[in-house]
Amino acid sequence: MKKLNFKEQLKSLYLPYDDNTLRRFEFYMKGVLDWNKKINLTAITDEDEFVEKHYIDSLKIAKLGLIKPGCKVIDIGTGGGFPGVPLAIAYPKTEFVLVDSLKKRLKVIDELCGNVGINNVSTVHGRAEDLGRNFEYRENFDCCVSRAVANLSTLCEYCLPMVKQGGYFIAYKTDAAKVEIKNAEKAVRILGGGDVEIISSDHEDIDHCFVKIKKVKITPNVYPRKPGTPSKQPL
Repeated sequence: MKKLNFKEQLKSLYLPYDDNTLRRFEFYMKGVLDWNKKINLTAITDEDEFVEKHYIDSLKIAKLGLIKPGCKVIDIGTGGGFPGVPLAIAYPKTEFVLVDSLKKRLKVIDELCGNVGINNVSTVHGRAEDLGRNFEYRENFDCCVSRAVANLSTLCEYCLPMVKQGGYFIAYKTDAAKVEIKNAEKAVRILGGGDVEIISSDHEDIDHCFVKIKKVKITPNVYPRKPGTPSKQPL
């Protein structure tokens, strides 16, 4: 792990850190790579590439200034814990809820976070369509983030119902997603979103941008639709 480069990246994002913070990042990475031999958590097995593509890429959202102490953030389709766990390490006074449909992934996240003392993460097993209709989660988060690989219209139906009015949904997308973003305008409007803003991640080696959508209206009760429908029939 190239600690010097990682420290420089944290500094450039104005993210404070100490030896304990760096230890948590190191432990979580090694834990994921060890578990990855038994469970498919990531296709990335080189440590330097892991830092670049999972940690730095996840943390670039800090430049948006939306994640603050005391707010609640939900990560939809977290997989091996990205971007939720790196953000939780960087923002220890912010509450993070990580959602995935595969329970065994979440068990690994729970174990690793418990072992290293990441206390501001909880996990929820389920489908976003079901959780979005559960009033424990619906319209309950200041920010929803997702690096999940899905059409933006589909992601909006998964994520915007979770966000409270005045909050934000941030999707990690490639710079090639402008057509996809254009095609999602109807879904954004229907689900209570406002203007769609595309923000470059300014990452030298990764072709990523952030799609930032403010929640301006409450999502109509009919959304999200039943499980499977948002992906098969995007709005």
